[in-house]
Amino acid sequence: MGQGGREEAEKLKSPRAPMRFEISHSIAYSYDRAVFLEPLTVRLRPRCDSTQRLEHYSLNVEPHPAGLSECVDIDGNNTATVWFDGTHRHVGISAKSQIEVLRANPLDFIFTDDGVSHLPATYNDEYRQAMEPYLRPSHGCSRLQSLVEPMVEESGGETIAFLMAFASHINGRFPKVLRDSGGPLTPDETIALGQGACRDLALMFMEGCKSVGLAARFVSGYAGGHCLLAEPHMHAWAEVYLPGGGWRGFDPTIGLAVAGQHVAVAAAANPADAAPTTGTYRGTDVESKLEYEVSMQRIR
Repeated sequence: MGQGGREEAEKLKSPRAPMRFEISHSIAYSYDRAVFLEPLTVRLRPRCDSTQRLEHYSLNVEPHPAGLSECVDIDGNNTATVWFDGTHRHVGISAKSQIEVLRANPLDFIFTDDGVSHLPATYNDEYRQAMEPYLRPSHGCSRLQSLVEPMVEESGGETIAFLMAFASHINGRFPKVLRDSGGPLTPDETIALGQGACRDLALMFMEGCKSVGLAARFVSGYAGGHCLLAEPHMHAWAEVYLPGGGWRGFDPTIGLAVAGQHVAVAAAANPADAAPTTGTYRGTDVESKLEYEVSMQRIR
């Protein structure tokens, strides 16, 4: 890790008071003619665990749904499935949350598996089978090794040093852009463009981690302060499984480990399974429109 990376890591170790945020997120789908809406999955409830405490959450859906069922999905995310009667030209979803972020120091752990503390990482039998979905590489990563190999060399093969250096390198080389819709681009596509949305950079970081044996997953949520562009949007970053530390977040958009500015909502091996909403409609020759608004305020 370079001198700048060491300084940032030391800053992150400094104790800080927990932060509290109030978040509002509205999503509106409109259609130029009435359509039949298939069941809609909503992932807007922030998770509540050892890293953040959910103080309040409310969800409002218009038109009033015929039914709403809340559950925990296969990835452990809190989801709501809503369904409707009849046909509609508009669907509005509004969620409000209050969250206290508890983890001020993202590096407050020791490795309990020496095989993961150095690269290439090797998980022991206790973890390997469970980690398989998070180790499986995706397509479009052929150009990624040109970024990863110098970071492994620079870090001396130390896992934490690599993660910090790799996140910092992506941040410095690939400017962040805003792309309102669509899934993340493949690492090859992002490298060719020389820039990326936060979800593109998160996927690039994930795949780079997998290439050196580290289990990684995609996270959607919110980030305050310097993490955002001029206007708030839902944010994306990555988490890496480190025995002794569990899932630890790294945000290549800002080049740092995740601490008090991030509020996680959903995480999954497949980015599509962490999207804020998933659903379809039935109709032919229909034009649709998506609008959204996000507000994240620190509560002092």
